[in-house]
Amino acid sequence: MLFYFLIIPTVLFIVFLLFSYWQERKYRDKPFYKLSDVGWRKFQPSPDAKLVHSIAFLGDVGYVQTDGSDPVLRMLQEWEQNAGAQGSVLFLGDNLYPVGLPAETHRHYAAAKERLDYLLSIVGPFSGRKIFLSGNHDWNKGRKRGLEYVLRQEQHVVETLQDEQSYLPRNGCPGPDAIQLADGLLLIIINTQWWVQRGEKPMGRQQGCPYDDIEDFFLRLNKLLRRNRHQRIVIAAHHPLYSNALHGGKFTMKQHIFPLTAAHKRIYIPLPIFGSLYPFYRKLFGAYEDMSHRTYRKMRKRLLRIFHQYSNIVYVAGHDHNLQHFEVRQNHYIVSGSGSKTSFVKKGGKATFSLEHRGFFVLNYYSNGELWVEALTVNEDDTSSILGAVVFRKELHPVLQPVEQV
Repeated sequence: MLFYFLIIPTVLFIVFLLFSYWQERKYRDKPFYKLSDVGWRKFQPSPDAKLVHSIAFLGDVGYVQTDGSDPVLRMLQEWEQNAGAQGSVLFLGDNLYPVGLPAETHRHYAAAKERLDYLLSIVGPFSGRKIFLSGNHDWNKGRKRGLEYVLRQEQHVVETLQDEQSYLPRNGCPGPDAIQLADGLLLIIINTQWWVQRGEKPMGRQQGCPYDDIEDFFLRLNKLLRRNRHQRIVIAAHHPLYSNALHGGKFTMKQHIFPLTAAHKRIYIPLPIFGSLYPFYRKLFGAYEDMSHRTYRKMRKRLLRIFHQYSNIVYVAGHDHNLQHFEVRQNHYIVSGSGSKTSFVKKGGKATFSLEHRGFFVLNYYSNGELWVEALTVNEDDTSSILGAVVFRKELHPVLQPVEQV
């Protein structure tokens, strides 16, 4: 009797995992749309509206090919030609895998510098703005001595591009840094890695940061948002605040059944039930780079508490290797992290759109005040085709308020 009591639930659980895995396989690499956005192709910007500024967001490009064949970078070059001086390119962190730009004596230095130089050669001739942000991998994968790594990368980018605003925030500080991209369109850049970084991280004027207490960051950010309620605000960072992917605690059935593939993709040793311990731990407690980790959770809570006071914000991040869009309390949250690789993203939940595919998001701002988001994906099977496909388009409606009187 005890045998049946143990074996039947186990078999049922394994059948459930296999069925769920089969369901996932059906929609992986296929876009998910919220019901209200299924007909997105019918909607276009107003025909009489003139494009004022365009922003391309590339996250996690640390594994791009450097031989000229990378489809995402080829698509970016095509976009750069079309956007011209009215465009901005933002690299959302994790620009170099696995540990950023190490010292010259490090075994990863040559490969990292080659990749970084190639990225800079792609954006160097671009007449618009080019801005690099830092992610956890750029900070020595979030470990000790990370500040040394990110400052080395910052110095190389700034010296190569000859632009003091090409790497923000400067000196590894939290930010916020504001740039007026166009009349009615403000860009704010924050360094979310500062909160989750282990080891040394800068604070105070002696280290190039304009304040001595992190609470001043939140006061400055809130004041900046309050003074600019009358215009569209785009906030760029590395870590997402909403995600249906790994760092948001979403795992595939494959990761439950074959957990050792997390260490190496070819270790297919089935460990059902026991294999779920690792995903559950990541979901409930998390690593430093996960939303469930106490440090990340605290940062996210503080930022959302501020953002929820406003309704004119578009927050764009990388970190998870896919494309996602969320609309929460009249603000928009975007994940654009599939610049060089992809990973599983769960459909549904609060997402209006999600896709596991290489590409990037673009924001287009028009003369009549319209702001549209587009998701561009590459055609990896046809290397002769540079431009990929627009797989999602949506107008981002704000609720703007009058200029605050100072």
